[in-house]
Formats: sequence, structure tokens, C-alpha cells
Amino acid sequence: MATRIIAVANQKGGVGKTTTVINLSACLGESGKRVLVIDLDPQANTTSGLGLPRQTGTSLYRVLLRERSVHGLIQDTVAPNVQIIPSELDLAGAEIDVARMDGYLHGLNMAIAPVVRNGGFDFILIDCPPSLGVLTMNALTAAHSLLLPIQCEYYALEGLSVIAHIIQQLREGRANATIDIQGIVMTMYDARTRLSPDVVAEVKLHFGEKVYKTVIPRNIRLSEAPSFGKPVIQYDPHCTGSTAYRELAKEVIERENARVVSESIPSGSPAAERITGVSHVS
Repeated sequence: MATRIIAVANQKGGVGKTTTVINLSACLGESGKRVLVIDLDPQANTTSGLGLPRQTGTSLYRVLLRERSVHGLIQDTVAPNVQIIPSELDLAGAEIDVARMDGYLHGLNMAIAPVVRNGGFDFILIDCPPSLGVLTMNALTAAHSLLLPIQCEYYALEGLSVIAHIIQQLREGRANATIDIQGIVMTMYDARTRLSPDVVAEVKLHFGEKVYKTVIPRNIRLSEAPSFGKPVIQYDPHCTGSTAYRELAKEVIERENARVVSESIPSGSPAAERITGVSHVS
């Protein structure tokens, strides 16, 4: 399988985006997939959550400014089969500095091109800042698809149309003509309330099979694990959070396998629809 680049993004903070990158990458690695995480959030929470200290000079900042290559930045994490290009606070400067450059939307695409050509990874997961600034737009331009975490609350629904519109603009403007929504994962699900299932039902009404079957529950172990620099499957392998992210990883792999098969069949044919089981909702 060719390297699949997935941006994990939501302009709203506190929706479980970083938690999803940390734990999905660890579960993909546990399944035998080779994963590279790119931490594009200057807060560097994904970096510390995968067991690495925050250090200067370790991020893509200078690479995005075309002052150095990506070689030497990739580091091992505490999760088997998972490596990372860390983040640091200086990456916040890229929002201004990269925007001054020609072709600034393609900076990340050019930066990681040698890694993609090398073919050493099955998945590249990009953790984006909680905004729609230059770094997030670079991620969406470089990615094959977007994985969108959404908290199970009504305010979270407001951002869906915004991100869908941006995906459409990237395609129509040819900045990234093939990007699509990989999937929507509902986070912080609380089965004790009516709100959580109602929000899931509403999102499914608009986005159909783009919504993953797996929902990520509210789970104290998920909240505790980052302070120990571990994915939840290492911190508490049997908690509900671990079970959920393992199931999400299975879904991601299944969708990718189905996509690879479907791309060998003419698009729009009945056979392709049966194989993917996914309607292409923008």
C-alpha cells in the first residue's frame, strides 16, 4: 500500500484531535502498520503524549522555510512502529513566515516529499493546530484525506459546514484536487445523556457513511495517559478508551483496503459501490 497522508483537523479546540492522533497512531502501529506522526501544533501536545520531550530545533519550522531538509527530524516514539516529527513553540512563527513565501500552501507537501517517495510508512498522520491558519491549510494541501474529530455537543456541528466548504475550495481551486473527508469520528461520547446519541444521529444524517461506526467515549484513562507520556493502550490496555481506539484503527485500515480495491475498478460502477460501502459526501 502506498503511503496514505491523513490530516487530523478541526478548527475548534478541545474536540479530541490530539488525543485521536496519539491513540490512533499507536493502535495502527500495534496492528503492524508503519506510522509517521507529524506534529504541526506549536503546543506540541502530541509530541509529549508520545513520550518525547519538547526541544528546540526538532520541528519542521526550518524545513517549511526551505532552510534545511526533513532528514534527521524523524524520531522514535514510545509506541511500536510509530515515529514522529516533533513540534515546538517556534513553529508558531511559521504562520507568519511561511505565508510570505511563494507557493506557501505547498510548503509541507514539498517538505515531506522525500519521506513519501521513500515509502517507509503506511500512514502519515498530521496533527493540525485548532485553527484554519497557514499550518492547517498546508496540512490539508499535502494530505490525501481529512479525518475530522467532532465532540458530541451541538456547538461542534457548526464547524462541519466550514471545513466541508474548505475541502471543496481546495479541490475546485486545484490546490489539492483529490482531497476528501476520510472519516468523521465522534469523540467524548456519553451514553448516559440524550445529547450524545442525538448529535451522532444528526451528523450521520448529513454525512452518512463518512461517520465512523466507532465512537470515542468520555474516559478518565484517556485524559490521564498524556501526563505519563503514553498512548492509552500502554497506560491502560483494557479500558474503554483503548478498546475504542483499537476499533477505530480497524475501521481506518478497512476503509483504506476498500479504497485501494475500489480504485482498481471504474468509479461509479455498482461493483465499486459494493466494495467501499461508502458514499462520497463532500
